[in-house]
Amino acid sequence: MTEQVKYIDIKRVLAGSGSKRLGSLPDFITRIIARIICEDEMNRIMNKYHDKIGNEFLPAVIDELKVNVEITGIENLPENGRCFFAANHPFGILDGLILTRIITRKYGSVKAIANEAFLYVPQLRPFIAAVNVFDGSSRDYLQALEEVYNQDEPISHFPAGEVSRRYHGKFQDCDWQKSFITKSISSQRDIVPIRFEGRNSNLFFFIYMFRNFFGIKANIELILLPSELFRKKGKTIKVIIGKPIPWQTFDKKHSHFEWAQRVKGVVYSLKPGDTKIKVA
Repeated sequence: MTEQVKYIDIKRVLAGSGSKRLGSLPDFITRIIARIICEDEMNRIMNKYHDKIGNEFLPAVIDELKVNVEITGIENLPENGRCFFAANHPFGILDGLILTRIITRKYGSVKAIANEAFLYVPQLRPFIAAVNVFDGSSRDYLQALEEVYNQDEPISHFPAGEVSRRYHGKFQDCDWQKSFITKSISSQRDIVPIRFEGRNSNLFFFIYMFRNFFGIKANIELILLPSELFRKKGKTIKVIIGKPIPWQTFDKKHSHFEWAQRVKGVVYSLKPGDTKIKVA
């Protein structure tokens, strides 16, 4: 019998959070948290498909979750995939799975500018460009990214750099980082705007507000991402793909940061059947 791997280990996550309070929680509380985040179920699926890597893993796990994906604007995917596919980030794991599946079905491959959430899904590592688990200026990290930008493979990106929270009274991404605009220009890659409709549960946002209130810096709500994945089981996820935005659009009329927010605005303005949205 194959030994089961514990991909998700909440006790280990809390111990490595950097918080003495979280790292010293009693075992019975840790077990309660493990049940809340569906630790056993997540590990069961990860072990079930441990031998399915990349393109084999994506359809298998989406089918396991019985998630129905409705896509508007599929015709807007360009024939040349050497683009940035930039999307909002409402879910954390499921949107990453779906975005990767959409791109790989069309182009066969993708490199994802990944955040720490992807570390929970090792079967997707062939698609990951780099994960900055070190300092933001890590030489190895920046060099790995530069090599990806110079290749011809599609690049997927969640420019917020984190899962959507509640900002300015709305469930949405934080300000988008400017780096994808800068690299769009330097690598001459058009940007394909993509919107996911939906959001995570009230529990996710409650924990986010709770840890902010008590000044806890560790993003402990991220441990709920596996649970959020299962909350979408059997649901319909709507995705809207907009028309590519030529890299030449990003002139000196606005700063790169300002252009990033304008592209973010385009994404949130996308509606089914409505892809004629201007950026400038």
